[in-house]
Amino acid sequence: VKSQVGGIMGRTVTVATCALNQWALDFDGNLERILKSIEIAKCKGARYRLGPELEICGYGCSDHYFESDTLLHSFQALAKLLESSVTQDIICDVGMPVMHRNVRYNCRVIFLNKKILLIRPKMALANTGNYREMRWFTPWNRSRQVEDYFLPRMIQAITNQESVPFGDAVLATLDTCIGSEICEELWTPNSPHIEMGIDGVEIFTNSSASHHVLRKAHMRVDLVNSAMTKNGGIYILANQKGCDGDRLYYDGCAMICMNGATVAQGLQFSLDDVEVLVATLDLEDVRSYRAEISSRNFAASKVTPYFRVKVSFALSCSDDINTPTSEPIQWRYHSPEEEISLGPACWLWDYLRRSRQGGFLLPLSGGVDSSATACIVYSMCLQVCSAVWNGNQGVLLDVRKIVNDESYTPKDPREFCRRILTTCYMASENSSQATYDRAKSLTEEIGSYHININIDGVVKAVWVVFSAVMGRLPQYSMCGGSSRENLALQNVQARIRMVFAYLFAQLCLWTRGIPGGLLVLGSSNVDESLRGYFTKYDCSSADINPIGGISKNDLRSFIQHCLENFHLRALGSILSAPPTAELEPLKEGQVAQTDEADMGMTYDELSVYGKLRKIAKAGPYSMFCKLVNMWKDICTPAEVASKVKHFFRMYSVNRHKMTVLTPSYHAANYSPDDNRFDLRPFLYNSAWSWQFRCIDEQVSKLESKEVNSRLEDVV
Repeated sequence: VKSQVGGIMGRTVTVATCALNQWALDFDGNLERILKSIEIAKCKGARYRLGPELEICGYGCSDHYFESDTLLHSFQALAKLLESSVTQDIICDVGMPVMHRNVRYNCRVIFLNKKILLIRPKMALANTGNYREMRWFTPWNRSRQVEDYFLPRMIQAITNQESVPFGDAVLATLDTCIGSEICEELWTPNSPHIEMGIDGVEIFTNSSASHHVLRKAHMRVDLVNSAMTKNGGIYILANQKGCDGDRLYYDGCAMICMNGATVAQGLQFSLDDVEVLVATLDLEDVRSYRAEISSRNFAASKVTPYFRVKVSFALSCSDDINTPTSEPIQWRYHSPEEEISLGPACWLWDYLRRSRQGGFLLPLSGGVDSSATACIVYSMCLQVCSAVWNGNQGVLLDVRKIVNDESYTPKDPREFCRRILTTCYMASENSSQATYDRAKSLTEEIGSYHININIDGVVKAVWVVFSAVMGRLPQYSMCGGSSRENLALQNVQARIRMVFAYLFAQLCLWTRGIPGGLLVLGSSNVDESLRGYFTKYDCSSADINPIGGISKNDLRSFIQHCLENFHLRALGSILSAPPTAELEPLKEGQVAQTDEADMGMTYDELSVYGKLRKIAKAGPYSMFCKLVNMWKDICTPAEVASKVKHFFRMYSVNRHKMTVLTPSYHAANYSPDDNRFDLRPFLYNSAWSWQFRCIDEQVSKLESKEVNSRLEDVV
């Protein structure tokens, strides 16, 4: 390690991290945002800039990583970065895929003044939940080993380097030592920062592509702070932000930490495409902190050293005695209700502007779910107007493209909402005046362009055709019909609403003399998807669904949040009304059908089932065993068995619906999304004969124990 005496070599270092709204395969846009972040970092005095994981191509390329084009274009973008004057006199740490000896790796490419210092491949790949990195990449398993990587000729022409170090190494600058982690490596039990810190690395970097999940932010922050509390050091974390082309929203939260205390916090949700955090920190604070940790110092005396890439460059200045340093701050977390208000809204904005559509169409029923979706769009309008008021020219440019008016500037969220959100109440003879009034009142408060449709004529026409062909007409169950008839009558109404939704989405703007089309928004929640409580190809079938990963209980809390913070008084009556599909006839003008009665379970129970099934990995028998204890004060073992069996019957019978589930914002770890998060069969033996028999046997044992216990008490 080089001399580290303050005043001779410098003590304070200024480092930068960022959150970038990258987009898969948008090489032009991604390069522009990377260059802008480097320029901002340099303007703020930083000598090291860290970016998100795979930022050059965008993290969500999926099977495009198999294509040689993705590798080629990534190197072409890297060449532009190396040649740019913006990247001079600052160490730049960027992410891209690299093929080494015919193997694809997820890499960091670290360069300075047109010279590549190190290509550091990822050593622990994310391969759970939504992540499938093992499908496209191979982990670098050669700890502390480095090989020569022979550069493509286009890069050699710029750097005048034939080969560069490739592998698990660290950078030794004139004043400190820097080591890299990549996303998942922070979450592993034996994270690289442990051994690197023991070997004298003082600055740790982590480039991430970590997506939003409700109530998750503190886990990431706690991991970083606890790592530096144990080992001492400076930890810099960058993250992607926004929707880069799929169901995930990467939620920023870039941060800089020293010795277990956060000194810089980035935003979790925002419409800024580029956010840069800079901190100035004293290296002597790291060294003095470590001096007292005797266990660490003992481990350091016998550690296997890392290969050090020597860099003739300093992050500090020789005369920095008067340079102020960053002070610790208290991390501010959003409540779950705020997360729902902000995250899906930002995701919708990215989807809208990048799909180049003219707005949204939302079938609005007057219930909690569709009202929550409307409130999320209204929250998006609030954020857009706020960004424009604060001078965000990028957002203003996107707004003008969406509304097709180069002179338009949004000033009132309600007025902007009217331009980009069309709400549609689709009434039938089974709809109540109460839901009509609730939908109308909400649209007046948020300002959406609202239309009313009566679908009875089309519904009757369908049954005229059916009866002409088959010679019979089905009846509702309250009129003597069977359950098959009752369900068919409801499904026709629901599916006609989907047809109307897409028809009006295509032509509604045309009738108003406005170019473009509308994205259809769905509004089924995660609990109903898990149970299969929706009609296949009804108005839950849409282009995108901002609430599809959110539970009913969380949505109700969000509605209360909007009532209090957005002052939408119409939400009070929506919140107090029982959830209903309104697909069966009214009784004396009042709703007779309720969701929980139809499902045979409550939304509270559904949330419990969902978490046990997915997060706790519980099948029918294990779920019964857990719930017998959880619900022992409210249910007998036989009642628990009946509930568990009913859930698994309904879940398995309806699982096929997940194959056509509308792409939904991922927000819950018990989501049943069949796309890549929750991979299950969609044809089950819904009798679950073996599993249910095990449950029955256990119920008999428990009941026998209860009887014997009572007899002993009597004796």
